[in-house]
Amino acid sequence: MSSFHVDDFIAGWIGGDRSLHKIFHCCVPQTRLQAGKGYRNTLHCILTIYQKESIYGFFKGLSFPLASITLYNSMVFGFFSNAQRLLSQLRHGDARRPCGMLDLALASMMTGLVSVGVGGPVDLVKIRLQMQSQPLLAGNLQGTRLYRGPLHCIGSILQTEGVLGLYRGAGAMILRDVPGYTLYFIPYILLCDWLTPEGSTSPHPCFIWLAGGLAGSVSWVTATPTDVIKSRLQADVLHQRKYEGILHCINHSYKTEGLHVFFRGATVNAIRGFPMSATMFLGYELSLKFIRGL
Repeated sequence: MSSFHVDDFIAGWIGGDRSLHKIFHCCVPQTRLQAGKGYRNTLHCILTIYQKESIYGFFKGLSFPLASITLYNSMVFGFFSNAQRLLSQLRHGDARRPCGMLDLALASMMTGLVSVGVGGPVDLVKIRLQMQSQPLLAGNLQGTRLYRGPLHCIGSILQTEGVLGLYRGAGAMILRDVPGYTLYFIPYILLCDWLTPEGSTSPHPCFIWLAGGLAGSVSWVTATPTDVIKSRLQADVLHQRKYEGILHCINHSYKTEGLHVFFRGATVNAIRGFPMSATMFLGYELSLKFIRGL
């Protein structure tokens, strides 16, 4: 029996599509809190965005992530599930054997590393578009636009920074996603095992939804410090470069704003992480069950 299954990628695609409407209104406040300045707290940030940019301000820079999140989640769920089977095949000669905790952690970390290949450029473009009207970028006056849209943003980055420019902040993203996906998949699997009734092969859909939501909140909240660093590095514009790298960004942020700066956006991450992940895991599991039942 082959350890590679295409249906995990298909189910991940569907799960990502189901989660689209749950998350993106929170993205702009999260980015502004982490990479911007002048916001006292989450509520002040939300009110400021609404007062200055109306309801449309909450959807800036989202067309590119909206177009790519299904592909991203397809890759994440497909790679993680296939990595588990591959590890079981290599270690025990049986791809169907459930992974132990060590193999689950290894599969999760591998998924986090691979995800940066797709997620890095998507996050960069999203953050540049969301932050381009902020004083942080290139000393712009409020309302000045550097980029006309995602394609123009990609073209400008390639022209001024090269292909590597699309992976600005990728190091910080690896530091976020490698442990982040470990704290995403393992709590979900443990919670599902705990919530599965004796004699049943899977938990009730309500428990899948709950386990996915809790896992998402845990993962996103614990990833907030590295997410702050990633956002700040990605918001940096080539000709007004503020940070020389990850360590410089950490040191400069701490010296100028204190320890609390690394927890900016934690509330938004917790609120966003639950419904996004709950819907994603539920969509993935139900789609996979349906596909395999055909």
